[in-house]
Amino acid sequence: MAALPRHDEPIVAVATASGRGAVGIVRLSGRALAPLVRALCGRALVPRQATLVAIADGAGRTIDRGLALHFPAPHSYTGEDVLELQVHGGPVVLQLLVARCLEAAATRDPETGLAPAPGLRLAQPGEFTERAFLNDKLDLAQAEAVADLIEASTEAAARSAARSLDGAFSDGIDALGAQLVELRLLVEATLDFPEEEVDFLERADARGRLANAAAGLDAALATARQGALLRDGIRVVIAGQPNVGKSSLLNALAGAELAIVTPIPGTTRDKVGETIQIEGVPVHVVDTAGLREAGDAVERIGVARAWAAIAEADVVVFLHDLARAGEGDYEAGEARIAERLASANADRVLHVFNKSDLAGAPPVAAGVAEPPLALSALTGAGIDTFRQRLLELAGWRAEAEGVFIARARHVEALLRARRHLQSAGGHAAAGDAALELLAEDLRAAHDALGEITGQFTPDDLLGAIFSRFCIGK
Repeated sequence: MAALPRHDEPIVAVATASGRGAVGIVRLSGRALAPLVRALCGRALVPRQATLVAIADGAGRTIDRGLALHFPAPHSYTGEDVLELQVHGGPVVLQLLVARCLEAAATRDPETGLAPAPGLRLAQPGEFTERAFLNDKLDLAQAEAVADLIEASTEAAARSAARSLDGAFSDGIDALGAQLVELRLLVEATLDFPEEEVDFLERADARGRLANAAAGLDAALATARQGALLRDGIRVVIAGQPNVGKSSLLNALAGAELAIVTPIPGTTRDKVGETIQIEGVPVHVVDTAGLREAGDAVERIGVARAWAAIAEADVVVFLHDLARAGEGDYEAGEARIAERLASANADRVLHVFNKSDLAGAPPVAAGVAEPPLALSALTGAGIDTFRQRLLELAGWRAEAEGVFIARARHVEALLRARRHLQSAGGHAAAGDAALELLAEDLRAAHDALGEITGQFTPDDLLGAIFSRFCIGK
């Protein structure tokens, strides 16, 4: 469990990525940094205006020349005084500059005997953004979107993270919270004045409002699930017997020869993975060892790892070989795999028939309305249809333009709020006898929504969230 850092101390960190670059940034944040600004830059700076300065070490030797920007509180990213020093992006230069900041902050003025910024220390991961959250510059969902924007692996994910950072997700959650507040006030009024002859809940259409809130929550949940797919991607495992073309299918999806392909059964002994994107959605594809009764210890380990990957997959692609359909041993192996998959992954299994270039149409399963999916990993025929079916099975919808980025914890909080509203609907139908239970369900639903934006988030969760950020952000 990550502990919250001490927020009354000034902090400093390199804010640009490690390695060499044309420009590097050292960022400082804290209360009343004006004395440290003068000590580092040799003068006071015009707020929010870039100024060319020479920054020297304690002996007066120039470390570098660059731009300095001072953002006095509260008009800064963190809500505190912020100083950004933009210099040449060499790692040694940046470390010298950080060391100079620490030294200058602790050096006492000979006239006043005071240090410019006592207690200046290196920032912890995510501490600048954490301070922005604690100082009400961002809510928690927006703060998380900062990290998601940095880590976005596709254009669609980046655009969705930007929407969350702009407050699209938070605005929707706040609107739902406002609906629940109105409902809670109505219920509390009815509890406070039970002797009144007027039925507050009936007159205010509390049940209708509750239904509207539930519908809005369902819409937010559906969009959040789309955002979670954009952020986390879809885990796809290609499974099947040896030599059905699993490695060839991975190579076809990736557009590169990632996995070794030979006619020898058991060529793939371990998992081979690659991340691709389909319509902007990251898809993490894993090719596994052929599922069979392995003859040696190494292959048995590979088969065991294949089943472990299958258990964690969002979508399991059960790959069949059309060229071997009807063969006794092959069909027996298919039946054994199908039985095991049905017990654990039935709703996540996509049956795909490979080698359509060598055989006829795949069999039509009884009671299945959708036609079987046939393709050729060798020629590429059917690959585009296969990509679309992957997205459909994972729950992706094409209207991604309005999606905001979301995390698994957001989806879980919305699900809890939805369960409480369902319970509240039952208590509302029971009338006055269940008003207290109705009030408690509405409070719990409101609290669950508040966890998303940080209104009711425990400190240990905050520590865990911000500890995953990069240093300097």
